[in-house]
Amino acid sequence: ARCQCKLDPRERKNCGFPGISPLECRKAGCCFNTSVPGVPWCFAPKAKKVEKVCPNDPHARINCGFPGITAKQCERKGCCFRAHPADVPWCFYHRVVEE
Repeated sequence: ARCQCKLDPRERKNCGFPGISPLECRKAGCCFNTSVPGVPWCFAPKAKKVEKVCPNDPHARINCGFPGITAKQCERKGCCFRAHPADVPWCFYHRVVEE
């Protein structure tokens, strides 16, 4: 993503070789920017920020528990717990989303 390439030039970590083209650099999953001399032009992007969220759509839930599981048991497993609506898992896995 474009925002992952917005780093302070002093933080750039080389991701290519001398003379690498912009296309070769991007194909390698790296950022390319020639605007600052004396720092790598092909450089590693910032790591993606991810967050665990409990899905809002009850039908998107993936079961993480068993019938009759308590909220405490579910949370000990590291899962989400919502005791509603009926006929969907109440203990279910998080979704990982990029920020």
